[in-house]
Amino acid sequence: MNTQNAVYIAQSLDGYIADKNGGIAWLDSIANPDGDDMGYYAFFNRIDALVMGRVTFETVCGFDCEWPYNKPVFVLSNTIAKIPESHHQKAFLVKGTLTDILSQIHQKGYTRLYIDGGKTIQQFLKEDLIDEMIITTFPILLGGGFPLFGDLPQPLSFDVQSSQIFLGNLIQTHFIRKKH
Repeated sequence: MNTQNAVYIAQSLDGYIADKNGGIAWLDSIANPDGDDMGYYAFFNRIDALVMGRVTFETVCGFDCEWPYNKPVFVLSNTIAKIPESHHQKAFLVKGTLTDILSQIHQKGYTRLYIDGGKTIQQFLKEDLIDEMIITTFPILLGGGFPLFGDLPQPLSFDVQSSQIFLGNLIQTHFIRKKH
């Protein structure tokens, strides 16, 4: 079975995905008058499902808009007892080791996964389960907050697939995991 776990995320220049209060308003610090999606929709169209942590799930649920995903969302959580009724059949609670969770998701036919959320991405990286990362860096120093990366048991090497500038200020780099 050909599986792929991919990340598409923004970070500050100092490597944070949210500020000290968990806020992401800084993502609106660069004007985007034409609504450039910066490759997000092309990325989203090639994945089957999303895997995210509880904090990211709760953040998305708090957005003042319709549920933004038309693909299944698997939520990793040891503290949520069940998915809210409002998101029934849109989001599914999963528990266990990442290997077990991935096996369950793959058995449902979802093999190309979008991994989202700081702690979730860090967990996947710790177990060397990320194949691709598309990271958009904003030219802002937050000085603290929720980091994109954490401790790893060993270094992980990636090749740069591409790098481009969006909106004259954002650098998006596409990395592919270099496996030996």
